[in-house]
Amino acid sequence: MTETYARTTSAWRNWAGTVTARPARTESPASVDELADVVRRAHADGLKVKPVGSGHSFTAAAATDGVLIRPDLLTGIRDIDRAAMTVTVEAGTPLKRLNTALAREGLSLTNMGDIMEQTIAGATSTGTHGTGRESASISAQIRALELVTADGTVLVCSAEENPEVFAAARVGIGALGVITAVTLAVEPIFLLTAREEPMGFDRVTSDFDQLVAENEHFEFYWFPHTGNCNTKRNNRSAGPAAPPGRVSSWIDDELLSNGVFQVACSLGRAVPATIPSIARLSSRALSARTYTDIPYKVFTSPRRVRFVEMEYAVPRAQAVTVLRELKAMVERSPLKISFPVEVRTAPADDMALSTASGRDSAYIAVHLYKGTPHRSYFTAVERIMTAHAGRPHWGKIHTRDAAYLAEVYPRFGEFTALRDRLDPDRLFGNDYLRRVLGD
Repeated sequence: MTETYARTTSAWRNWAGTVTARPARTESPASVDELADVVRRAHADGLKVKPVGSGHSFTAAAATDGVLIRPDLLTGIRDIDRAAMTVTVEAGTPLKRLNTALAREGLSLTNMGDIMEQTIAGATSTGTHGTGRESASISAQIRALELVTADGTVLVCSAEENPEVFAAARVGIGALGVITAVTLAVEPIFLLTAREEPMGFDRVTSDFDQLVAENEHFEFYWFPHTGNCNTKRNNRSAGPAAPPGRVSSWIDDELLSNGVFQVACSLGRAVPATIPSIARLSSRALSARTYTDIPYKVFTSPRRVRFVEMEYAVPRAQAVTVLRELKAMVERSPLKISFPVEVRTAPADDMALSTASGRDSAYIAVHLYKGTPHRSYFTAVERIMTAHAGRPHWGKIHTRDAAYLAEVYPRFGEFTALRDRLDPDRLFGNDYLRRVLGD
């Protein structure tokens, strides 16, 4: 085979700067056959293999000192099937590029997260999600996937073909092989009306079940050291489109949410005593607004302020209890928290290691500005989450191990047994997977 892919040995760092890897070599195969060849030769050389996306994971899920596979050349749409209403896309395609390409074709994903810098394989492998009453994570929208396994075999998986692999690999954390393509369900493009509105913490929590039930997509942000929240309700609309004005959008999404917030976070990191006052000002800065646009322009927003993050999924019925415990913890502690707490929901799904596997879930995410000591805050948060059988997001900071995770995931053993079959020599292993899955 003629080698058309690039090979380097430079260091790799993730987006947040929390992980650095120094692989023996980095390769960028340009086809599935070339990728399979990279996997076979790495195995022959006694080197581990890890694919990496855009680095938006805060954990070391993709770190390796062996062969790091970059999917830069495995991008683009392979096929659009309008009869089946699916799109097959190469694994390295960034969500931003996928969303704009689908929009040009008059198509859209049903639901998505609020950031679209990730690659499709990276986002789905770690269980990236948005918020939804009935619509679940991006992984739940997968109808088939293509996987290169440890012996270089190219395996196609769906509900009909290799269904046991399909049940696990849609959220596989890179443990089962290298995903080379995914087939996603799509639908004709539609309009969403977003209603953003400030609301008090006590009202949001007392009305939480009603707000979730009445809206297709509901989420909110609570600003620690205050009783203030900002809510967002997204619902389908018959139109017409009414996107936010260019000036008002720039003020809300760039100046306030990124520029001013960056300055505020920098000040808070340098002088923590100012954080409560900044939080009170920040929580009042964003005014109510309503706008209507195509889905990705409503679901997603720019995130230019770098941070570190922990997120747990808890049973949705316990969400308000957990939030009140979290607020009480912050209020009685000396912690100074500059970032709002994000709350979203998802319906139960059928994927073995999905954080919503088998149960309706609420996601509670805590953040701190990059460079701010986070251990005390995250440890206190994690103590609350694990007391409620919380499941950590696979791509965000946590300290859980296989013993804990086996208790909160009923199908954990199913996943690890499949891993034993597909990768008995742990070609795709690393320290992170050893901790969360065992060895």
